[in-house]
Order: sequence, then structure tokens, then C-alpha cells
Amino acid sequence: MSFYTSLSGLKGAQTDMSVISNNIANAGSIGFKRSAAQFGDIFASSPSQSTKTIAGQGQRLNGITQQFTQGSYETSEKTLDMAIVGEGFFVVKGAPPTNAVTYSRNGAFTPLEDGTVVDTTGSTLQLLPVDTDGNVTDASLGGAYDLVLPKVSSTNPDADLVNVSVGIDGLVSATFADGSTEKLGKIAMASFPATEGLRPVGDAHWQSTGESGAPVIDSPGSGAMGAVRSGALERSNVDITEELVLLIAAQRNFQANAKAIEGASTLTQTVINMN
Repeated sequence: MSFYTSLSGLKGAQTDMSVISNNIANAGSIGFKRSAAQFGDIFASSPSQSTKTIAGQGQRLNGITQQFTQGSYETSEKTLDMAIVGEGFFVVKGAPPTNAVTYSRNGAFTPLEDGTVVDTTGSTLQLLPVDTDGNVTDASLGGAYDLVLPKVSSTNPDADLVNVSVGIDGLVSATFADGSTEKLGKIAMASFPATEGLRPVGDAHWQSTGESGAPVIDSPGSGAMGAVRSGALERSNVDITEELVLLIAAQRNFQANAKAIEGASTLTQTVINMN
């Protein structure tokens, strides 16, 4: 039995090292959120047995949870590079035919030739409609639409686009050569009842699940939503020093369990030799 007990610890330490290694590998990834492996002990006995005479039977992996703490910020010279200060996720929509909606902390957005603003995966940033005063008129996923930068003013076809600004409240405004401005909408953001239940799909993107609950859509600075900082990017929340310490501990656990298996093997061999 000691073989299997130590084997469960060996597998657990290996999983722990894999999780930590992934954290370290993504220390420079924009918007990455570190994960941590959580373990529990295995204990089994029959109703007629006394638990005072039963040893534990090892450990098991209870889950790998993501840590959605705030990452540090890196300044950028691009207006469409955005970082979320606080809670929430950018809402982005994939290309047809799936049009899959995902939620991201990766605020590296770039305009395409047609003016569509996309992230590093090619998904389009979503906006919420606003009135003339900049107030959101439809805070729902169904009311969101793609952010497309206009090339000319809607009221003056001869006035080209000269500047785009993003406020901390997520209001995207376009300024044209004739001095006029247009409010394009507010950046759509999402929050969840149980953020840890989100399903990661890579590139600091997540999908909602039954465990995370349905998304609550709103603009930056509203409710639980954080503000948006233009000209900045959120780095990963990985602390290299902490991860290296955890890696050393995981290595020691692996070595100790391997030593326990070696000890059990020696005892078994001794018993065999007695016969």
C-alpha cells in the first residue's frame, strides 16, 4: 500500500511542478493569470474499523484554480492598448461563422485596414451604445456591437479621422480634421458571479461556464467593473521569486516521495529474500 500512497504524492508533486512551470513560462504574457494546484488527502475505512488504526492513503488533486489578482502595468504609446484597473474583462467576438464571444484581460488592440479593432487573436472588441451625453442605452450582450473606427466624419465626408481617445469610463471618441467629434460607444465589459469558474482558452481569454455563471455586462466604472487605462497594458500577475520558491518545495516533495517508494521497495526485497 505504501507504494500507491507515495505514488499519489509523486504524481501530485509532478502536477504541482507542471502548474508552476506554466506560471513561470507565462511571466511575460500580457494579461496572464497564474494558477495554483490544490490537493486533498485520501482517507478510507470501513464502519467497523477504528480510524485510530488506519493510515491515510495518499493525496489527490482537487483542482487547479486561477488567481485573478491584479497584474502590474506597462506603459504603451498606443491609444488602443488598454489595461483594466480593477475587476472585469473586455468582451470580444470571434470571426464568423462561430462568432464566439470570449472575455479577455489582454488589452493589446489594433485597428485593421477597414477600421475594425481586433485583439491578438483576431477577435473584435465590443462596444455598448451611448446617447449624446455618453450614457449607455443598452447594457446587454445582445446590444453590443463591433468597434469600427470611421475613416471620415458622418456629417462631413471631407473630414478625415485624426485622433481616437478612450476615457477611463471606456467612452471611445473620434476626432476629425474639421474639429468635430463623435462618440462611438463605451467599451463593453463583463463580470461573473464566480470568476474562478471561467474556462481558459489561451491568450488571456476565457469562456463562461455553468460554474462561472452568466456574464454581467456593463461599461467601465459601473458596478463591479474597473476603469480602463488607455496607453497601458496589464502584465501577468506572476511573481517569479514566489514561483521559484514554490518550485523548490515541489521538487523536494517529489524527491521525498521517490525516496519513500525506494524505501518500500527495499523492504519488499528484504521480505522476499527471507523466503
